Amino acid sequence: MEKEQLFQLPILRSRYHDLTKSERRIADYIAENEKNIMEQTISDIAVQTKSSEITVSRFCKKLGFSGLQSLKIALAGELLGPDESIYLDIQKADSYEAIAGKLFRNINDGLQDTLKVLDFRAIEKAVGVLCKARRIAVYGFGNSATVCRDIETRFLRFGMMVNAYSDSHMQVTSASLLTEADAVIAVSHTGATIELLQSVDIAKANAVPVIAITSYVRSSLAKKADIILHGMGREVKYRSEAVASRFVHFAIADLLYTGVSLQNSEEYVDHMQKMRQVIAKKRV
Repeated sequence: MEKEQLFQLPILRSRYHDLTKSERRIADYIAENEKNIMEQTISDIAVQTKSSEITVSRFCKKLGFSGLQSLKIALAGELLGPDESIYLDIQKADSYEAIAGKLFRNINDGLQDTLKVLDFRAIEKAVGVLCKARRIAVYGFGNSATVCRDIETRFLRFGMMVNAYSDSHMQVTSASLLTEADAVIAVSHTGATIELLQSVDIAKANAVPVIAITSYVRSSLAKKADIILHGMGREVKYRSEAVASRFVHFAIADLLYTGVSLQNSEEYVDHMQKMRQVIAKKRV
């Protein structure tokens, strides 16, 4: 089990890959001593992790806290009760009832984690960009491509010009033809896919606003994006973290969809009525 999987505080898990070797030692120590850490000083932690007090202080600030005390306050609010597990892994001998319980619990935990790290001002800004966009291009590969296709299907209901691309050649072709009047939604768990970053670079060169949906707030994609929507699922060994996070990214896309529908409620209702009328003709 990776040490980062032990973290109950979402921001620790999401930043782990950006930490230096000495900072990871501090993170690992906190993961293993969450309750004891409440009584310890910066000096105590420095001694236990064989680092300096400056390194401990820098670690806290790198995570977005003013110091150790604010990190402790956040950590205290995240501590689970004695009857709760940190994350639920699936075992080969588990019954399907047990598997379902663990899967659904992990999905729910990932969504609850995302509520704590998601920037809702960024959501509001993203909704504003999408409402004004002439065209929306949605880019993603692999598991993220399924999220992109869902965005295309749902936003089409607004009568918007929206297309999802999971082919690298189609992405760059699309990006080269976009303008500042359009918008890009780039979906990537790691935010490190080279082809996706190339597509985003082309769009940025055309002054196209880029909205990123990603699990890592300091990823290469996040650094290039104008708006970052950050959410990640709980990791379990039996399935990849990317699969877990896919559900979270679906939820973020749903939040954008709901926001746009509220901004255009009358038009949305009209389009939904038209859509249901034509779909009804295809049913027995």
